[in-house]
Amino acid sequence: MTTAHERMETAGDFTSREPPIRRADFRKRAFTVGIGGPVGSGKTALVLALCELLRDHISLAVVTNDIFTREDWEFLVKNKAIEKSRMEAVETGGCPHAAIREDISVNLDAVTRLTKLHNPEIVFVESGGDNLAANFSRELADFIIYIIDVAGGDKIPRKGGPGITQSDLFVINKTDLADAVGASLEGMKVESHRMRQGGPTIFAEVKNRRGIHQIAQHILSSYATHTGNKIPVSDLSV
Repeated sequence: MTTAHERMETAGDFTSREPPIRRADFRKRAFTVGIGGPVGSGKTALVLALCELLRDHISLAVVTNDIFTREDWEFLVKNKAIEKSRMEAVETGGCPHAAIREDISVNLDAVTRLTKLHNPEIVFVESGGDNLAANFSRELADFIIYIIDVAGGDKIPRKGGPGITQSDLFVINKTDLADAVGASLEGMKVESHRMRQGGPTIFAEVKNRRGIHQIAQHILSSYATHTGNKIPVSDLSV
């Protein structure tokens, strides 16, 4: 496991990324989806959109991470993503990515507690990161999503970092802003394909609910592979 003091020699690559831990029993800790990315990329909005799409078809819970506030949790509560009791806020007191990669105990405890209380089938763990190295530990996340937005510049995909190269799904959000910020979506597509060696990448407008169904498809496919339970995607409505 990478620690806060280790220097990363490479950005890693998709094909040789650490695989999910095969767990036989999800009753103690539900199938966990980690959603990470820089501040302002649309992580919390993505959690809301996924909850709205999936909540009538599958039992959900959510854990949010902030440094000293419960801002993201409050946003989800205000917008009634799911029942308030099914959502928990973690205040990390430091860089949030440390709590999803180096010392995951506070998030692991939260997911385990929500699983015991509500028996959800999927738990979303949302956490920001101050750099592109903010990736989830496989001991915490069964499926990892990393999200950026085009306003950060079309150079971001080629900069790499474990979040981009090793996440199970890479999401490039706010594509509607590309022209306004002078970002090349085609260039981002090419660089993402190269850095991720063809690993799945979805271009989205989370605020406008574009790409949400495809993101949910990837989550449910992984969920089915891990647990043996399937939810027909055709039953979902955006």
